[in-house]
Amino acid sequence: MIKQFNTYLAIIFRCYIGGIFIYASLYKINYAGEFAEAIASYELVPLFAVNIMALSMPWIEIICGSFMIAGIRHKSATVILGGLMVLFITAVSINLLRDTPIDCGCFHAIEDPISWKTLVRDSIWLLMIIHVYYFDSILHLEMQFVKKFKDI
Repeated sequence: MIKQFNTYLAIIFRCYIGGIFIYASLYKINYAGEFAEAIASYELVPLFAVNIMALSMPWIEIICGSFMIAGIRHKSATVILGGLMVLFITAVSINLLRDTPIDCGCFHAIEDPISWKTLVRDSIWLLMIIHVYYFDSILHLEMQFVKKFKDI
């Protein structure tokens, strides 16, 4: 009973987290320059790497978010998104300790400044990702392809 509950909860979390990352990536893809400024404002990345991160990170987010929702290579997507969440939590934590008044840069260019609320939100999302990694076992699109190839 508990295992079944965890499995269904993992599906809900998988779709929610996948949707969050897809939504977050859309603005960053369309306004890469503003996202680059947000990355630079954290003062954690060397300047030569800011543009590379601003161009690559949103595409990683949209691809992994889509894979999570569809259930294609869901374990790999979960690990990558979990790594990104650890990166985000670390960056926010460092700047909170520095008391730097910057915007998160997560969803839009003009947001509320980072706060402990941002850190708690990201930590909850990381816990959801961990739950998905350990308990997600049904409704995977890639399993449909595997069954078809086994029948051939």
